[in-house]
Amino acid sequence: MFDFILAHPLLVAAALLLLSGVAFWVVFMLGTWVIREGESGLVIRRFGRPLAPGRLIARSGEAGYQARMLSPGWHYGLWRWQYKVERVQLVIVPPGEVALVVAKDGAPLPTERLLGREVECGNFQDAEAFLANGGERGRQSGFLTAGHYRINPALFEVVCAANAEEHGMHPAQLRVFHVPPDRVGIVTVLDGKPVPAGDLAGPVAARHDSFQSPQAFIDAGGCRGLQEEVLMSGSWNLNPWFVQVELIPLTEIPIGYVGVVVSYVGSEHVDVSGDAFTHGDLVARGDKGVWVEPLLPGKHPLNTRVMKVELVPTTNIVLNWANRTEAHRYDDKLSSILVRSNDGFSFSLDVSQIIHIGVKNAPRVISRVGSMQNLVDHVLQPTVGNYFRNSAQEVTVLEFLSARSERQRQAFEAIKKAIHVYDVECIDTLIGDIVPPAELMKTQTDRKIAEELQRTYEVQRLAEMKRQDLQRELAIANIQGEVVRSEQQVRISEQNARAQVESARGDAASVRAKAEAEAESVRMVGSAKAEAEAESVRRVGAARAETEADLVLRVGAAQAEAHRQGQEALGAAAYTAVQVATILGEHHVKLVPDIAVGGVGSGGLTEALLGRMLAAGAQGLPPSLPAPEPKA
Repeated sequence: MFDFILAHPLLVAAALLLLSGVAFWVVFMLGTWVIREGESGLVIRRFGRPLAPGRLIARSGEAGYQARMLSPGWHYGLWRWQYKVERVQLVIVPPGEVALVVAKDGAPLPTERLLGREVECGNFQDAEAFLANGGERGRQSGFLTAGHYRINPALFEVVCAANAEEHGMHPAQLRVFHVPPDRVGIVTVLDGKPVPAGDLAGPVAARHDSFQSPQAFIDAGGCRGLQEEVLMSGSWNLNPWFVQVELIPLTEIPIGYVGVVVSYVGSEHVDVSGDAFTHGDLVARGDKGVWVEPLLPGKHPLNTRVMKVELVPTTNIVLNWANRTEAHRYDDKLSSILVRSNDGFSFSLDVSQIIHIGVKNAPRVISRVGSMQNLVDHVLQPTVGNYFRNSAQEVTVLEFLSARSERQRQAFEAIKKAIHVYDVECIDTLIGDIVPPAELMKTQTDRKIAEELQRTYEVQRLAEMKRQDLQRELAIANIQGEVVRSEQQVRISEQNARAQVESARGDAASVRAKAEAEAESVRMVGSAKAEAEAESVRRVGAARAETEADLVLRVGAAQAEAHRQGQEALGAAAYTAVQVATILGEHHVKLVPDIAVGGVGSGGLTEALLGRMLAAGAQGLPPSLPAPEPKA
């Protein structure tokens, strides 16, 4: 063999080189591991020092799962007889989802905690750092958001939407939490220190990024349980093992209202109402108590689990003490007011009360009475009811009814003064329907009916008088023709009188001329005696003619003056009627029967017969009986 080596050194060198290459390649392959992209290498040491009791992950060369993971690439020195490398896939958290982490090794979890504290470990990608920095086993407060992670599966178990049901969760719990624009999130924290005694919810903690940083929340002193702080509209990466969120609508304050906030959480209240207001405390916004500033109309993100909002109408409020209610329903329990009068009668009346509460006074009212319904039930109902009961006892029922407007005015003044001390403004007090006792109203109704009947009879009497006047006018109108004829007769008489006067004057002139002619004839023929006789005759004739003419003229004038004075004294219609009666009398026209028979039966006939006999006797005629009627 030695000789061969000496004889063929090159061949031997080549053989040795080949053998060393093969050996190198074998050694290389036994200690080299290649990790592809998208994978990680989980190293398992086959033998070595045993792990400490209770530990699962080796950090110092102990046998078992190693904390350090192999990244993609070539790794040397990990001999296959000493190490085992398992290729594991990257943990992928899709966009819009989160992944939770459970640590299988680490420090024990404190008994007062539910989740392991978050430590610097590169989002759980550095297992050695997690253990070195005091990471705690169990569910972790930290979680994974969207991305790719190299997680040691021997130390960490990742819970994502794909395997949520295997861990008793719903996939929706591992999605990014969305709060719609018209909602607000009420948060309940599952880990942290206890809520202080006497508090309803945990106070606001600083710098925890809206509960997206659980460890920051805990480090800031956050408390477990219901939280004062709420989640506003948006998308939030939340650990469902740390927080639970309930979505509720935004608190809406309608137009015409303000919202008075009564907060059960916050800083201890400091009264800011002033010394003049001694009936309650008002606090600044955010403190515990009744906020001095009300919420104006709109939508507000309030935590209604830790505070209450009392709606107070700022428009006029109508309250009815009657069998009807308004839309606000504050007067549901109100009914007609039963009162008793001074004369012992009980009756009911409906009342409407109009009130107004100013914006600035709304917190004062709520601080004093608690709610609008309490204001109605405990203030307005006794105030209004007792006023009308007291005022009704001072008068009778009829006086109350007759002075309704005055009672209403007095009620307004009294109630306005009474409720002003409650910071409530009285707009008006209105008395509605009044229901007096039925027996009293019956007497009043009967009396009123009697009065109306009396007025009716008086009207009927006046109507009858008018009817009689009408009949009288109709009678006068019916004889109007006769009246006209009478008037014409009067005029004719006047004309005849004037004609007679003129005739008398003509006759006198004729006689005078004749006498003069005769006298002239006698004078021419006769003697002085004839002239004297002629003169005497002339004078006598002239005097006679003048006397007769003057007499006729005076009679006509007297008749005309009598007619004029009669018309002035009696009136044209009455005087005409008298003239008509006179004319009818001159012509012997009977207006009244000689015998008037009245009554019913045989008595009237007997009276007619006796009257006829007496009339015949008065005229000197023998009384005669009426001829008997022929028998049928």
